[in-house]
Amino acid sequence: MTEHAIVIGAGLVGCLAALAFHKRGYEVTVYDYRFDPRDDSTQNKNLRSINLAISARGIESLKSVDEQIAKRVLRDVIPMKGRMIHDLQGEQESQIYGLFGECINSIDRAVLNNFLLDELDRYDIDVNFGDKLVRAKFGDRRQTCIFSKMGQDGVTETVECDFVVGCDGAFSSTRYQMQRAMRMDYSQEYIDCCYIELSIPRAKKFNKEFNGNFAIAPDHLHIWPRHNYMLIALANGDGSFTSTFFGPWSLVESLAESKEKTRKFLLQNFPDAMELMGIDEAVHKFMTYPKGALMCVECNPYHIDGGKAIILGDAAHSMVPFYGQGMNCGFEDVKVLMELLDQSKDDRSAAFKRYSETRHEDLVAIIELAKNNYKEMSHDVTSNLFLIKKQLDGALGRLLKNKWLPLYTMVSFRADIPYHRTVEISNRQKVILNQLLVAMVTTGTLLTALGLSRFGTWIKKWFQ
Repeated sequence: MTEHAIVIGAGLVGCLAALAFHKRGYEVTVYDYRFDPRDDSTQNKNLRSINLAISARGIESLKSVDEQIAKRVLRDVIPMKGRMIHDLQGEQESQIYGLFGECINSIDRAVLNNFLLDELDRYDIDVNFGDKLVRAKFGDRRQTCIFSKMGQDGVTETVECDFVVGCDGAFSSTRYQMQRAMRMDYSQEYIDCCYIELSIPRAKKFNKEFNGNFAIAPDHLHIWPRHNYMLIALANGDGSFTSTFFGPWSLVESLAESKEKTRKFLLQNFPDAMELMGIDEAVHKFMTYPKGALMCVECNPYHIDGGKAIILGDAAHSMVPFYGQGMNCGFEDVKVLMELLDQSKDDRSAAFKRYSETRHEDLVAIIELAKNNYKEMSHDVTSNLFLIKKQLDGALGRLLKNKWLPLYTMVSFRADIPYHRTVEISNRQKVILNQLLVAMVTTGTLLTALGLSRFGTWIKKWFQ
């Protein structure tokens, strides 16, 4: 008899998890408290979407579920080869991501979610919108989920299944229900950072340089770093850019006191961005659009013994968006779990247990990396010392190939290196990097040695 899985959450990770279990032969039913985001009546209600950057881990995870799905889902991504730093004078500086031309890829969150929902329809996977999980009972053989019908006061539906997969975000109802049935360590940390969605409209005229109606280069993630706050922008396929302001809550709350104060702040700190957005439109959005909070969630274990339930994605490890790994990590959760099911020959109990045992250190590592990267994006990218270290780090990576890998390369472009290992390798390389910098400064050859022309042969021999 075919086993029945209930997936809670029809977001990005929930959709991929549903597809993955369906392809393993399970009967899958998806429930989501939202109404169908593809319907006209539900669009543009959130206004808090930070554009996504899908990189190697996310792409490889999509491919592991289905190569053709990956091709269809990724056909409209926009490759980004680096950061474009905008200073106060409007001057721009490109900081390339990869050692050998690797790119991360911009895609609108809603567009990607809709693509994945279309894939569920393609495979006739049943999706129930407007159903909120309010109670779950975990038994020895069957699991019982009770859903409240949104918009229908007092109406509930009770459904039984063999196991539950919770992919319902940072405020996960699945996680809460699991905590009632097991001993789960849990922590939640709010970051003193608010975000507001803004936008740069598509250019009126076709730009030959950018091959589209783009006002600025679409092949970069644009950053206006201002130390303890910043503005970013990622390209969309229609020529527009989704832009997001990040800053301390106290700053945002003080600016909300008056339009004139907000106008002055935006013009003083982001003059070139305001020319693109239109200052009146930017002020209106800054004042009236929802102010989003950022938080991190950590918990452990991620499963209930006996293969009864498991949580993936933000339900298990919500993180701040500054490393662009939230979705990539969630997709990788699915890939890792499927590999463990392969290894255990579909023994859910063993695979779920092994998942909690082996995945935790990676999830803790990427949550911490994401928090640390805010300082790099908002402040360090303007530091000469940071840029010198970055150039030296990249030069060593190109010279020594796989014997030296910058942290960003490992996290974003090397899906074969677990997150916790990227941290261990990076910490070891930092010691060497600092020693090299001290040696160069001491010998007075810092400026001429950035290309490593004098040190290349010695370094290569030293690492062999």
